[in-house]
Amino acid sequence: MMLFSKSIMSEEGKLLGLIDEIATSEELVRVSRLHALEISDGCKPWVRSLHRTDKIGSLSEAQELLRTAREQAKRTAPNMPQHLACLDAVEEGLLHGGYKGLLKEAAVSKELVQSNTTKALTHLFFAQRATAKVPNITDVGLKPNHVKKVGIIGGGIMGSGIATSLILSSVTVFLKEINSEYLLKGMKTVEANIQSLVARGKVTLDKARKALSMLEGVSDYSEFKEMDMVIEAVIEDIPLKQEIFSELEKVCSSRCILATNASSIDLNVIGEKTKSQDRIIGAHFFSPAHIMPLLEIIRTEKTSPQVILDLLTVGKIMKKVPIVVLNCTGFAVNRTFFPYTQIPHLLVHLGVDLFRIDRAIRNFGFPLGPFQLQDLGGFRLVKASGKEYENAFPDRTFRSPLTELLLKNGRNGKSNGKGFYVHEKGSKPKPDPSVLPIVDESRKFMNIMPGGKPISVTDEEITEMVLFPTINEACRVLDEGVVARASDLDVASVLGMSFPSYRGGIMFWADTVGSKHIYLSLKKLSEMYGSYFKPSSYLEERAMKGMPLSVAVEAKSSLKSNSKL
Repeated sequence: MMLFSKSIMSEEGKLLGLIDEIATSEELVRVSRLHALEISDGCKPWVRSLHRTDKIGSLSEAQELLRTAREQAKRTAPNMPQHLACLDAVEEGLLHGGYKGLLKEAAVSKELVQSNTTKALTHLFFAQRATAKVPNITDVGLKPNHVKKVGIIGGGIMGSGIATSLILSSVTVFLKEINSEYLLKGMKTVEANIQSLVARGKVTLDKARKALSMLEGVSDYSEFKEMDMVIEAVIEDIPLKQEIFSELEKVCSSRCILATNASSIDLNVIGEKTKSQDRIIGAHFFSPAHIMPLLEIIRTEKTSPQVILDLLTVGKIMKKVPIVVLNCTGFAVNRTFFPYTQIPHLLVHLGVDLFRIDRAIRNFGFPLGPFQLQDLGGFRLVKASGKEYENAFPDRTFRSPLTELLLKNGRNGKSNGKGFYVHEKGSKPKPDPSVLPIVDESRKFMNIMPGGKPISVTDEEITEMVLFPTINEACRVLDEGVVARASDLDVASVLGMSFPSYRGGIMFWADTVGSKHIYLSLKKLSEMYGSYFKPSSYLEERAMKGMPLSVAVEAKSSLKSNSKL
């Protein structure tokens, strides 16, 4: 409970000795008064748990539990000092009595409250709660429409994940696939998702049965005329998405929200063959959609405020954290982080070991390095999204031949077990040395190593070379008003890209590093390696003025017009 903020019911709390009394709301004042009188009369101690020992057990057992807890904390939260501090306070109480434990707790709390970790986590706590406040949407008196039925097109990993999340939120889902074989596979994936949640104790059997009763599979659009919202979740293929939206416009009612789960394609392109642009909106979930908490809501110039509010409400029902952003290539999250996926390829072609790059990024605090992350998504997706960024941002896109070479060699990441890592069922991914000849082939093709020799860099320099261009792109996103506030990018980076929460998010961390240091580093790197590192005007301006990167963003962003690319 203390280490992971696990919630318990009041009855269990009393059984554990954490609660003195339980009272109904009607009886609360009376019971509280009686309890206070008994304390003042000396009949009961002020803090009862300080004097209880019946729940502790033997000292040796307690110390063994603390030892195990410390090992677990170091393994699961190595950069969270509050976990070990909490255990230190508990141990002090066990060894020297409850009062001494309280004094220890007060001392470590005073120290921790001033730490960078606490400041970062506090910032993130309030930033997450601010994302649902959208200018000119949630503050103008609009009332949300009730979304009862949702159609989902595509039963792959993403579509089935979205369906899982919706039915667990008591929303009826009609899952559509192109044929019975794919439909059966999609339905089974939803069932497997829910069974996994039951096995992990996240969902009760009763809730699982109720959820599955709200799922229906279809292979045509006959049921879609009754939908309140449709979410397209097919592959990143523009002609296919355009065809689907043209069909939806014909079969769905005029009040139906038409949403796409596209991760990087411009929504104006997806909807250009329809006349219903006011109903078209992006609903970008992150995989696995039934677990990842972020929902990126993308609006175009023509998306109606009512549609945005309705999707915000659906996100709330699904217990997602919503971030409303303007339409542009990659939107806010993938747009900000496209250098995070491309610069590692540049480093590899400059001679840096790819597994070392992943280790450096993991040591910074990410759960996965960029190459292991690409394994998870699959190289076809990496290739498709790379083309989108190449078209939109040709001056700062690194055109790596490595992805194409991997695909030609029969590798597509985790989906077929062959990527940069070996993926075997039941075991953690392991670096695959057999990929190195393919890497060497790609290096020879590019031939960009200075003097034909690998560059010499420290792990810290690797981290900065990967993350500083990401911050630079975030600056462009802010400058263009793609998000309402800088803190939205902090939340998005943590919940969508697993940026370490104890660093407060991408922009919060950038401000702790300092705009001037980031600017000077990028300027030097751009002189050495090219325009991939060229500082943005937004970053340069703040660096020259000594300003934080998050300053005055709110005044700039209106979320009313499309961002310039």
